[in-house]
Amino acid sequence: MEIKFTKAAALKEKPVDETTLGFGHNFTDYMLVMPYDEGQGWHDPEIRPYGNIELSPAAMCLHYGQTVFEGLKAYRTADNKIQLFRPDENFKRLNVSNQRLVIPPLDENLAMECLMELLRIEKDWVPHTEGTALYIRPYIFATDPYLGVKPGEHYLFMIILSPSGAYYSSGLDPVNIYVESKYVRAVRGGMGYAKTGGNYAASLIGQDEAHKQNYSQVLWLDGVEQKYIEEVGAMNIFFVIDGEVITPMLQGSILPGITRKSAIELCKSWGLKVTERRITIQEIADAYDAGKLDEVFGTGTAAVISPVGHLKWNDKVMEINGNKIGDISQKLYDTMTGIQWGKIEDKFGWIVEVK
Repeated sequence: MEIKFTKAAALKEKPVDETTLGFGHNFTDYMLVMPYDEGQGWHDPEIRPYGNIELSPAAMCLHYGQTVFEGLKAYRTADNKIQLFRPDENFKRLNVSNQRLVIPPLDENLAMECLMELLRIEKDWVPHTEGTALYIRPYIFATDPYLGVKPGEHYLFMIILSPSGAYYSSGLDPVNIYVESKYVRAVRGGMGYAKTGGNYAASLIGQDEAHKQNYSQVLWLDGVEQKYIEEVGAMNIFFVIDGEVITPMLQGSILPGITRKSAIELCKSWGLKVTERRITIQEIADAYDAGKLDEVFGTGTAAVISPVGHLKWNDKVMEINGNKIGDISQKLYDTMTGIQWGKIEDKFGWIVEVK
């Protein structure tokens, strides 16, 4: 499918100091827009200047939340190559989310073609400074001007790009996590496994409470018994107990993270025991009291690996590994970012170069 290109009248000035990029504040010159119309399918992809879009006040996405999105990054290597980390997994997951939200499936090869063309045009926006990357946000939303609860017949698929630094301003320093015991984010049979705006909206109240208590993120428990650990607001979660790497199993209520999947595969390749199972917050507290809770860390595209320094459950505050990053967390971060930035050989076939 031909991708139309509409040139901007003038280009933006790129950030001079890449060490102050932050996350999600700056956007590039162009964006990708492709409509879907019932009976016609996805059609007429266009790369055009980044800017506002026009929506009807009755657009269904604004009223009923029929939206899905993804997040991935483009990295610049020391020899000036630009590469992606497992982008096929992102578009596969986008279609899983589409299915749950009753959004028409997107041809994954077409989506990749659109992304690659956009990156070829915007390659100068991929930052050069170590620890930075070009964050990529593909997303789809219903645009029908209709006030009625039903799947839409018209959608937009878009991709926007944002040169970004570390997700947390503290970088790789351990973060503090607050365990939410009052509210729940998702239940099995719901939308927990889909990357949709509603899941993040449901997490905001817990996130707000965590911030009030000076904690960076919230750890969610299951929505039925509120005792089984699920995920952090923006990350999957891992525990190292007596040398064993444990993470909550996928059963429909948590996001199947691509960084999570990669961390599991790396740990197994190193001969570590990795277990995916249901685990209670009480088991974590007991392991801590027994001196067996070696490490806690989160995984996600934005932060990659985020060590946890303190975990608060009700009145119990657990300091993990002396509030320092653990050996496994550090090795995972070094290996994954090393592969992403081309410093370490990719033995898994995860890297896709932008040419």
